[in-house]
Amino acid sequence: QVQLVESGGGLVQAGGSLRLSCAASGRTLSMFDMGWFRRAPGKEREFVSAISWSGGSTLYADSVKGRFTISRDNAESMVYLQMNTLKFEDTAVYYCAARSARFTRVTSDGFHYWGQGTQVTVSS
Repeated sequence: QVQLVESGGGLVQAGGSLRLSCAASGRTLSMFDMGWFRRAPGKEREFVSAISWSGGSTLYADSVKGRFTISRDNAESMVYLQMNTLKFEDTAVYYCAARSARFTRVTSDGFHYWGQGTQVTVSS
């Protein structure tokens, strides 16, 4: 198993930036593909971004492409989500997620380890 703890959320004005962090423990991070998901008020949880175990493959939801960047540091057991040009509709609880590495191009499915989430609020 792997334990995930998110941090870095907060209140930011539209157009601003935030960097979310996810600290992983319990297993070697390189054994996992990692992802970020979010749940906005009154909506279902949705995929935001994912990165393969090596960092060589990334995937983004269309709604964040060009604004968000996912990265990882396996040596430090950390995963990051840099969020730029934030919009009101990015307001949500953001969750870090993990799945056993598939050693293929990363996809948005199959994540089964979850953190507790961090709130991101974008004021318009």
